[in-house]
Amino acid sequence: MKKVLVTGSSGYLGTVLTTYLGKSGFECIGCDSGFFEDCLLYETPSAKRVLRDARDVEGKDVAAADAVVHLAGISNDPFGNLDAAKVYDPTRVYAFNIAKLCKEKGVKFVFASSCSVYGVGKGDLLDENSPTLPQTPYSLNKLQVEQDLQTIADENFSPIALRFATAFGASPRMRFDLVTNMLTGMAFTTGKIVLNSDGTPWRPNVHVMDICKSIKFAVESHHRGGLLVLNVGDEKNNLQVIDIARKVQACIPGCELKFLKENPELDKEGLVRDRKVKQGVDTRTYKVSFEKVRRVFAGFQCDWPVERGIADMVEKFKAIHMAESQFKDKNFYRLQKLEQLYQDHRLSEDLRWTRTKPERQ
Repeated sequence: MKKVLVTGSSGYLGTVLTTYLGKSGFECIGCDSGFFEDCLLYETPSAKRVLRDARDVEGKDVAAADAVVHLAGISNDPFGNLDAAKVYDPTRVYAFNIAKLCKEKGVKFVFASSCSVYGVGKGDLLDENSPTLPQTPYSLNKLQVEQDLQTIADENFSPIALRFATAFGASPRMRFDLVTNMLTGMAFTTGKIVLNSDGTPWRPNVHVMDICKSIKFAVESHHRGGLLVLNVGDEKNNLQVIDIARKVQACIPGCELKFLKENPELDKEGLVRDRKVKQGVDTRTYKVSFEKVRRVFAGFQCDWPVERGIADMVEKFKAIHMAESQFKDKNFYRLQKLEQLYQDHRLSEDLRWTRTKPERQ
């Protein structure tokens, strides 16, 4: 039985991934700082986990595994009075340090990158050789980690960087700050869909279960020969934001479609508003090709179109009788949750616990 160490195991993706890998016959050990430990929308099977910051991962942790899946990182842009370097430089350093430990111990390293590194597309489908143009510190950070991995990759150490499309789908540790999840949760609980842009930007999308599937393929891969970069998603899920909204309307009839620029009063809590969207304009727009991942990982294909993911979320929301108060709970918005921990002085400026780690273990 292969042993897999997952950093960021108590996040939106990690919570689903550890369960998925366990059911797939892997022995899965999670490593997580615990920032989102108490952010549960519904209960989840518990996985073996070490409450540890990824910055503190040691050689003995890596040596105990056959593969490391590195999900840990900051999934939103800087907040409070912290600048981008303060937030993102450490994530670049510890990703590289863990990768170097993997090389030293002969352990496979799988990095969770992002299609957002492309930033602005010119209309054509972007592949792994297309120019990158990161529009945010988060996207730049992902690209920098890839570049660092390239410097240590060789015939004997072949890390895999999976550039995930924008994630969607249900998770016990839900994120409503992801576009499809937000629009579905909003429609279900309020009967309205509020867009923070004009809806025209293109986004590639990928379901959490398809992300897990691609990671399983990566862990089992016998790739040799340097860094392997793969876009993960499906061309059918390249959609404009307005099209995602319409798919949500089709699943939840009667929802009104509104635009935040014209109706700012609809976001009093500041949860819908995206700080990267200015005056209703979102410069991030791109469509992506996923031909390479299907070719390299023989037999891989995505099983979840956006429509199926929306319908599945609606069924889960019905099952737990989800209320508007749950949809607007800051626990399910990563940036707002981190800000709250920081403002409550539970996190230091270098994003370490100052006191009282979460009670749930």
